[in-house]
Amino acid sequence: MRAAGRTVRARLRDRIAASDPGLLRLTAGLRTVGAIALTLLVLSLLRADVHILVAGAMAAMVATFAIREKQPAAQAVTLALGLPVALASVSLGAVLNTRLFVGDVFFVVLIFCAVYGRRFGDRGTALGLIGFQVYFLSLFVGATASTLPALCGALAVAFCSSALMRFAVVPATPTGVLLRLRLAFRARLAQLVAAQVELLDAPADEMDKALEAVREGTARLHETAMMIQGRLEEGTPDESAARLVQRRIADAEIAAERLGLLLLTARTAERADTLTLHLPGAPAPSLAGPELSDEAGATLRRDLQALHALVLRAGSGDTGTGLAHVRNRLLGYRDEENLPPASAAVQDVFRGIGESARAVLGLRIALDGPQDESDDSPATARSREELDAEDAAIDGGEGAEQEEQTGLRRPTTRAAVQVAVGSSLAIVGGELLSTQRWYWAVLTCWIVFLNTASTGEILVKGYRRLLGTVFGVVAGIVLAGLVGGHTWTAFALVLVLIFAMFYTAPLSYTLMSFFVTAMLGLLYTLLHTYSLDVLVLRIQETALGAVCGVVAAALVLPVQTDRRTNELLGTVLERLAEVTEAAVGQLSGGPADELLDKARDLDQALADLRAATQPLIHPVTPLRTRRHTARYVVALLETCAYHARTLAATAELLPTHPSIAADPRLRGAAGRTVRNIGVIAARVADEHAGAQVETGPSIASLLGSDAGTPRYGRITDRVLRHLERLDEAVVGLARPLGVPVAAPKG
Repeated sequence: MRAAGRTVRARLRDRIAASDPGLLRLTAGLRTVGAIALTLLVLSLLRADVHILVAGAMAAMVATFAIREKQPAAQAVTLALGLPVALASVSLGAVLNTRLFVGDVFFVVLIFCAVYGRRFGDRGTALGLIGFQVYFLSLFVGATASTLPALCGALAVAFCSSALMRFAVVPATPTGVLLRLRLAFRARLAQLVAAQVELLDAPADEMDKALEAVREGTARLHETAMMIQGRLEEGTPDESAARLVQRRIADAEIAAERLGLLLLTARTAERADTLTLHLPGAPAPSLAGPELSDEAGATLRRDLQALHALVLRAGSGDTGTGLAHVRNRLLGYRDEENLPPASAAVQDVFRGIGESARAVLGLRIALDGPQDESDDSPATARSREELDAEDAAIDGGEGAEQEEQTGLRRPTTRAAVQVAVGSSLAIVGGELLSTQRWYWAVLTCWIVFLNTASTGEILVKGYRRLLGTVFGVVAGIVLAGLVGGHTWTAFALVLVLIFAMFYTAPLSYTLMSFFVTAMLGLLYTLLHTYSLDVLVLRIQETALGAVCGVVAAALVLPVQTDRRTNELLGTVLERLAEVTEAAVGQLSGGPADELLDKARDLDQALADLRAATQPLIHPVTPLRTRRHTARYVVALLETCAYHARTLAATAELLPTHPSIAADPRLRGAAGRTVRNIGVIAARVADEHAGAQVETGPSIASLLGSDAGTPRYGRITDRVLRHLERLDEAVVGLARPLGVPVAAPKG
């Protein structure tokens, strides 16, 4: 009974960890709601009126979500600096509230400074956000000189409540966050393996659904790996430990993605295209693989399920003989003589299972420390020796510095000018709509510029905010009618909506806007200013603010979506060339390099490009061909990144792995691929560039290898496979990007 209870709890823990990596959304929601609730409790004991209660609640929310630093000490400094900024902002708001022209000019200057402050990092961003939001708060509650002392007291209570929740009640240290992210990685890895089991068993009419689950699981695992990468420096005791975790996370991610590709190949008539795992909506290849009802199929299914169990139990502290037996059997597939009799494609899947088991073993050692080796088989002992040799070779390195732009080319300066112009337009238009609540237009204009960098991104964000606002108004009408004059019921619902807002914010901006607007309907009810006209005005002001933001972005120092995506595409291609050239150089016998760091720089550049293309692939985009092209190019680049990442991970094994030897011929064979990446990058930067992408013999033929009889178990053949597929994917990029392809020389 107890064992069953532990199993249920473990499954629930894994499900929560996978859905919210690091529990970052849950922590943010609980911390914010707790700070607001504590502020309301203290102010109610002090018998503050409802206006002060609303102001305190809003200030607690701002003081909590504005802080972005990862180290507690830095958070404490920013929070301490934020209080005087908030007091100054609310004081100026109370004084300038009735002075129309002077107040408007100051508001615009404040907005400019708040956005410009982003150039000073997380602290500058937080202080700017606090200054703007608290000034907005003063307008919302109608601050005056007579209410200023009470408002300042409410702000002090709010900041103290926020500090108490952040550092005592719901603490989140970098080490703790990284630990939870590791659990999330394991949980998502297990989910991906489970999806691969479903892919193995899926009938023909359900293959597309099963493939989509594998595709989504692969993307979610990569997302978690990137989150861990961003937390390693702060969450690990030293650089060597960080690099060890980085290596093992990369190994597990690559092994899992390779296993999915091998499974897909085993179920299809020919070699599966890696692009299929990265292109959303791509149909599954036609089924013509081996029947899976025979002995080999049953064994394959059993071992995939065993791998799934191994991943789940790796983080549970289970070190029993059952786990050791499963691990030994799966690791045995790394030796040719232990492979079950089956077709070559199915045997490749068994080898992939063995490599995945090795990655899980390495992950467990890196995260949980030394393990019991008493039940090791020879294959397991060999894997441990390889891992130990790799771990001993890890040392630190320095990252490359990026060139910083200056003047109006600096993104923060350009955004500050754009927001100032857009806010000026929003003030004028907003006051024409309402002399009392014009600031809603300014707030929307401000928000659509947050975390956006092009006109298209601002347009999409404005559209999403307007859509969420419209539905939120309907919800606000319903909730206001249900609450009536019950103050504390309304505050309780406000807390629920705020938690929902923070929990859904990273997932859907539309949902977040919905919860914000519904909450505002309740706040208006508390302030006794609720009416249907007010909520309709909220929609009008939101639409106006979004339009002003788009107009300012389009006319003032504009950054067009095409220009933005081309710049980021050039960066991705540059990083891809760097990783490929460095990995091939090391595999050819060149000096060691920081390959995994370069690979993660490529992943980050690709993530930035993926975010920037959202306006191009959004469902409301009228240009369908352009939308499909953008999606196809990003998927091809993800395929290129996968192969480059795998080459980098393989090259880092070179000094320690007994079966890997440098081959000087690789440098010459891969030279064409690197040159082609440069040609495409030059064409993206200058459409008049005249160079052509080269095609020709396969990489294997350039090395004199017989490509018709590949040996998966040999590392050299695996390198050749990745080089060939990378070369094919790079040539494939030429067509959608309009780069001419030279005819093969015959």
